[in-house]
Amino acid sequence: MHVSKLAESCSKDTVLQIRAYLRDIFEEAVDQDFLYKNPAARVKVPKNLRETDTTTLTWDQLRMALELLDESDRILVELDMTDALRPSELFAVRWKCFEPENSRLVILETVYKGKIRPFGKTKKSLAPVHLPPVLVSDLLAWKARCPDSSPEAFIFASQSGGFLDTGNYRKRVLKKLAETLNLPNLTFQIIRRTIATLSQTKGHAKATQGMMRHSRVATTTDVYQQVIPEGVENMVDSIHVELRKPSTAAAETSRIAASLRAKGRRRSVRKNAKLTPIDTKSGGYPVGV
Repeated sequence: MHVSKLAESCSKDTVLQIRAYLRDIFEEAVDQDFLYKNPAARVKVPKNLRETDTTTLTWDQLRMALELLDESDRILVELDMTDALRPSELFAVRWKCFEPENSRLVILETVYKGKIRPFGKTKKSLAPVHLPPVLVSDLLAWKARCPDSSPEAFIFASQSGGFLDTGNYRKRVLKKLAETLNLPNLTFQIIRRTIATLSQTKGHAKATQGMMRHSRVATTTDVYQQVIPEGVENMVDSIHVELRKPSTAAAETSRIAASLRAKGRRRSVRKNAKLTPIDTKSGGYPVGV
């Protein structure tokens, strides 16, 4: 069974997500006794799929981007980078969502196609996100200077007081940053993928899943996180360092190893010893003498 040819125009990650949704929907139907078998259990992914964008940036490229932004844009992008927020979540936060006393920002709603929604992309989308102390201070400073800091006002509002448009912000700010810094590309998706990837050096995959607010850890590790070659090299080096450390019974294992080597030498001598054949007819002298 193959997915529709329409899927062939999508990226591999999108097709995999579609397949996962289909399986979950039909699995629920099976659990509810609407079906006796999951028809999507053996769905195959087409081979000729558009390559998925795996662009990621470095820590230094992220820092340079922040250094070129003015105050409000810097706080917005730094918040997005720090908590790997989706743009639909980032542009929907209001001042009532900001809890400096708890060092957190509570995601209560999202924006999509010009509308406010009381739900997010996943069940875990609407949740509190942690704010580091410096970011809390920056937001407090911005709150004191922004045009409208009332509870219902958006933290990052447009000139009219509404929420910012994702596409417009990407073209107006992120695209210009990419051109100025000669970056391959800069989008909210790339920022999110970059943070997920670089977080491998900062914490466990489950911690990254929590930060990304993914329902499945597989989404974090298989879709967002990319392999860091230096990280692999450092891991291999670390493994080898551990292997070369003496064991807690190093003296005893050295004694056993020496004993085994000695026994091995003795066996080798016996095995390789060549006995000269004896000619019994000549009175017991070796053959050829």
